[in-house]
Amino acid sequence: MQNPVALYIAIGLLSLCVGSFLNVVIYRTPKMMEQEWRTDCQLFLHPEQPVAEASKITLSKPNSACPECHSPIRWHQNIPVISWLLLRGKCAACQNPISSRYPLIELLTAACSLTVVAVFGPSLQMLFGLILTWVLIALTFIDFDTQLLPDRYTLPLAALGLGINSFAVYTSPASAIWGYIIGFLCLWIVYYIFKIVTGKEGMGYGDFKLLAALGAWMGPLMLPLIVLLSSLVGAIIGIILLKVRKENQPFAFGPYIAIAGWIAFLWGGQIMKIYLGQ
Repeated sequence: MQNPVALYIAIGLLSLCVGSFLNVVIYRTPKMMEQEWRTDCQLFLHPEQPVAEASKITLSKPNSACPECHSPIRWHQNIPVISWLLLRGKCAACQNPISSRYPLIELLTAACSLTVVAVFGPSLQMLFGLILTWVLIALTFIDFDTQLLPDRYTLPLAALGLGINSFAVYTSPASAIWGYIIGFLCLWIVYYIFKIVTGKEGMGYGDFKLLAALGAWMGPLMLPLIVLLSSLVGAIIGIILLKVRKENQPFAFGPYIAIAGWIAFLWGGQIMKIYLGQ
């Protein structure tokens, strides 16, 4: 805490390891949810039948293995970034390619974490800012992959925002409460108006909960900036995806809310001052 160089090195190494764990969270969380849904459906539709036995998936079990040959991944093959480079992006057993997305997420986590350190310095705000950053990275990629924003992450994130702001870490307690309420309602209202007009659902409830969580962290005054930035980023990336995919497919809006929320969290005050000409 007293040595800036040591702080950056420690956070950089820690965040690389966290990024490796986030890869597990991103990959396994949807599978865990699907497994739970199957069990719930069976219990609801056929309560008289025994639940089908299956190896339960958690964030810690089963151990990591190659998806092709199922060879276990040893600890020395799981060092963030370095192992992927040493293995040349291939499984040590079957030489099946390992996606470059894994080291990229680790590097992204480290870069974003070091940015948080640069903005807040060694402080309590930095500590909770790192937690927010890591959760937003996980939610972004889960939503990209599955168009799901799991309650198991969005709701605790909102609760943590309300809890730390009860001590006015980022904003006042009243501002955090109203940020949560307005954050949820503003997208909920848009959702229902769109549904009434078109008869279709334009977004999921996870988007409401994520924006509400960001409101709990930053207060209601940042919500217009988050919505504006997320719409801008979503429009740009959406146009690119339309060009790449060559077809009209629904895309997740949660990642753009997360990206905009992270930008507003770090630089929202400065952006608002520039916009207002102050």
